[in-house]
Amino acid sequence: MSFNFAKIIPTQSFNPMNLPVLKAADFASDQDVRWCPGCGDYSILAQMKKILPDLGVPREKTVFVSGIGCSSRFPYYMNTYGMHSIHGRAPTFATGLKSTRPDLMVWVITGDGDALSIGGNHFIHCLRRNLDVNIVLFNNRIYGLTKGQYSPTSTEGQVTKSTPMGAIDHPLSPLSVALAAEATFVARSIDAHVQHLGKTLKAAAEHKGTSLVEVYQNCNVFNDGAMAYAQERKQRADNVIELEHGKPLIFGAERDKGIRLVGSHLEVVNTADVPADDLLIHDAHDPNPSIQMMLARMRYPDMPEPIGVLRSVAGVATYNDQINEQVTQAKAARGEGDLSKLFRSGDTWEVTA
Repeated sequence: MSFNFAKIIPTQSFNPMNLPVLKAADFASDQDVRWCPGCGDYSILAQMKKILPDLGVPREKTVFVSGIGCSSRFPYYMNTYGMHSIHGRAPTFATGLKSTRPDLMVWVITGDGDALSIGGNHFIHCLRRNLDVNIVLFNNRIYGLTKGQYSPTSTEGQVTKSTPMGAIDHPLSPLSVALAAEATFVARSIDAHVQHLGKTLKAAAEHKGTSLVEVYQNCNVFNDGAMAYAQERKQRADNVIELEHGKPLIFGAERDKGIRLVGSHLEVVNTADVPADDLLIHDAHDPNPSIQMMLARMRYPDMPEPIGVLRSVAGVATYNDQINEQVTQAKAARGEGDLSKLFRSGDTWEVTA
């Protein structure tokens, strides 16, 4: 399917009962995938194609919007509609598209540099508006496409081509930024944890409102192994905690460690040393993000890092629903309007040579 944006403008009705049964292969385009061999992006692409058939949304109603970066080649590899937009502005294009075509399922594909540096403003406002789109943020803590400069999520002291003496910036946490913006769905997964990644992407797609999924993604060329503590199976159990709503926070290869809330901070405890009801129970649906923010701030090596859904709050009005309601009200009060008449109304000037 060609990426002709104009073709998606006419609204077409469809009967779900007549839709063909799609498979993961049906979402693969005819384009050669041009990521470096071994890149974590391949895993994210594979899991996306795997979960899309389960959502029941036809390909002609699915759109991927990207900015600039390695991750932003994603639309070319999907047999859906797509738009490769400009640096940091994918949320802006997605806002216009979803507002005018609310019937479409819109995905925003971005990276840590694209979303959090030049695109930080657009990223934050998309989240706070609760536009009904799904943002997948590939986080490899490096600029890969431009060959290894440090990014907004690079760790302090990290030596890169642009920080030969070590980065001095404090890294941004995408999850903390999203929670501070009152995003209604905030999650994290890992490229190497494929079952968890697919499950998390599906949960994001089913959420009404802005969903953010940060994916720890290995750049095996410019930042190889930066998140091995979370990606490698042997290390993951002791360094990562999988969040499940309504369940206690327990982790470790032997499932013998947990998280307890003490006053205004979280601490790691041995489950054999504390009563079971001392452990923190994860509440992803709490509209108050205070404890969710504490979870987002847990960082390796001092604490296990959370993966899964930190926050999922339903019932918050979406930007696209509200703006279309205003359009409906305006039409009811003032009619359909006349663009030519609008151009010639109000203050006008006549320019002469």
